[in-house]
Amino acid sequence: MPQARTHVNNTPLRPQQTAADLGYRMPAEWEPVSRVWVTRPHNAETWPGCLDEAQRQFDDLTALMKPYVEVHDTHDVAITTNDSWIRDYGPLFVVNAQGGLACHDFVFNCWGGKYEPYADDNAIPRLIAKQLGLPLWEHRMVLEGGSIDVNGAGTVMTTLRCLLHPSRNPDLTQQQIEQRLHDTLGTRHVIWLPGGIEGDDTDGHIDDVARFISADTVAAVRAPQGHPDHDTLEHNWQTLQQASDQTGARLNLIELPTPELIKYDYPADEYTPAGPKPLPASYANFLIANTAVFVPTFGQPSDDTALRSLDNAMPSHTVVPVRCDRLVVGLGAIHCMTMQQPAGPAAQMP
Repeated sequence: MPQARTHVNNTPLRPQQTAADLGYRMPAEWEPVSRVWVTRPHNAETWPGCLDEAQRQFDDLTALMKPYVEVHDTHDVAITTNDSWIRDYGPLFVVNAQGGLACHDFVFNCWGGKYEPYADDNAIPRLIAKQLGLPLWEHRMVLEGGSIDVNGAGTVMTTLRCLLHPSRNPDLTQQQIEQRLHDTLGTRHVIWLPGGIEGDDTDGHIDDVARFISADTVAAVRAPQGHPDHDTLEHNWQTLQQASDQTGARLNLIELPTPELIKYDYPADEYTPAGPKPLPASYANFLIANTAVFVPTFGQPSDDTALRSLDNAMPSHTVVPVRCDRLVVGLGAIHCMTMQQPAGPAAQMP
């Protein structure tokens, strides 16, 4: 078992063995989960003019989750955060064949330094690992959890637009990034999709465009002609049609619709002028937790189409719709606001 890392003069000490060397891998989201970590919306700048409504939708989400999985809010265990996007700043959990649980702490730089402050969020993996008494690898590489998706059997999926963005790791080549993903996630194969959707301030996270729902099946979003995301999503779809899993077998593809473009009238801030801006509303931003799939809905006819597609493709899961038209004003939805902790040793909360 690797040791939790320490610091000397604020310089991280690198372990001699990687997580993959020690038999760890990141499990697929449909594998057993012991709890889901969340952070309730609290930053009024993220939800201008609708924080109360966003909190109500978040409370609805957690109430719907509790019959299926334990839900733990960082604030309930005295962990301070800047914002609520724990998918991106939270720990990435890995497991081994003996049931051991450990986690990774990557650098969170707020999607390329887009917003300040974010120091509290960047510290969350270390604090959660300490709460749970888990081994931790710390890394100098910038990586957000929403930028990757794994099938638990050796393949990781991501986007070129995000992981190769110059605001993340300009000193790393694509090959070096691939190797670091393999070393930390226990993968051996990468599927690179071109990009993300309109309104996404993450530079194109995978969890808004395509998600594994089984080891060989991907649910991917498509948009009709005339939609601003049509070209990118069709390019993603064509890439997936030619892609394979870690065994070399072609993937099965499930099509998800895209809602009609939703805009929100934001006030001016130090980053952008006032005015209506597109929201990254996506049915791919679902969370799988044990026997349920929690799917964002937006009050549109396409909601039913998306729910039916996932229900047909995942017959062993209960598809649970969650209204997210106000949560997505913060530029994220269900997957962005959650981080699942795989089943492992019975770590006790203090």
